[in-house]
Amino acid sequence: MTWRFALVIEPAASDDSRTDFGGTFTEIDPSAPALSVGELSTQRGDGIFESIGVIDGHAQEVDAHLDRLAHSASICDLPAPSARQWRQAIDIAATHCPADAEAVIKLILSRGVEHGPTPTAWVTAAEAADNTRARTEGITVVTLDRGYGIDVPARAPWLLLGAKTLSYAVNMASIREAKRRGADDAVYVTSDGFVLEAPTASLILRVDGRFVTPAPNGGILHGTTQLSLFEHLEALGEETSYETVPVSMLGEADAAWLVSSVRLAAPIRRIDGRDLALDAEATASFNRHLLSPRD
Repeated sequence: MTWRFALVIEPAASDDSRTDFGGTFTEIDPSAPALSVGELSTQRGDGIFESIGVIDGHAQEVDAHLDRLAHSASICDLPAPSARQWRQAIDIAATHCPADAEAVIKLILSRGVEHGPTPTAWVTAAEAADNTRARTEGITVVTLDRGYGIDVPARAPWLLLGAKTLSYAVNMASIREAKRRGADDAVYVTSDGFVLEAPTASLILRVDGRFVTPAPNGGILHGTTQLSLFEHLEALGEETSYETVPVSMLGEADAAWLVSSVRLAAPIRRIDGRDLALDAEATASFNRHLLSPRD
């Protein structure tokens, strides 16, 4: 991934009435040092982020990402972000993305320097990796125990399981473990036998003709790409459903996908050694929709 652009933000209050936040942005060299050694995002992973897919210079699903950023901020006791300020920063970053290729814009809001007065915030833009192979040839996954029961997030909200935090060490370790087991990616399951999500993606199953995704409980991050895809499917007359998914349902699915903002829809061709049919026609339809401009 080649970084093309970085913008530091002086965070504004969520009720800031300004319409132009240009004076709160500072463009910096994305390859140069920019954070203090006391920065809590690097010391403790104490912050939140969003990754926005960019198609031919158009940032996708911006409203959904800003809503989720605000949701994560609330869970993590961070100041509510100004949607107008962040949208303007996204618009600026998008102008630095390729006009005829895929890219990714990242939004980062950190608690800032320890004992500091304000949070730290920045936006970056970079070229996206080539995900053609995953979208067309599919991926293999293994299930990994997330280490808690499905009721834990409701009983222990301080675990921040529904927030998109910068604390991604476990997510990355899970992908490495999946690769050690000969797979491309992982799907988390609870210790009491329910399906959650992938470390960096949402899961969609096709079961008995309906499209199912695990309900956004159990600490699941509500996926912006999954939401968009369900809207697309419903417009086509397909049945969609949010369900508490037992692990046994993985064996009932005739097709499955991992979906995310940058990789888009990657069909799963094998789960825990069980082969799944790769529905090339449905996958192509999904990705045509996800590659079209969406606000």
